[in-house]
Amino acid sequence: MTDTSPPAPPPAQPRNPLHGLTLEAIVTALVARYGWADLGARIPIRCFTADPSIASSLRFLRKTPWAREKVESLYLFMLRDERRARAARDDPA
Repeated sequence: MTDTSPPAPPPAQPRNPLHGLTLEAIVTALVARYGWADLGARIPIRCFTADPSIASSLRFLRKTPWAREKVESLYLFMLRDERRARAARDDPA
């Protein structure tokens, strides 16, 4: 007997802020927030400091797990920082 039913979908990850985001979206958001110069200062890798572009950064980050982890970590920090700033602005007490 063979099972012809489609594979089960992966479990939802409602508490994972990176779930469903592409690496391109993450890098684009970081560049929009910090700019290439500040991003290169925060994560000193050549793809952010020497003739940076989204395409070259994605190529490097997809091949280099430690660098991708640093980028994802900075993105999560950015989200927490934005949440704190919004909370401080909304609650002036």
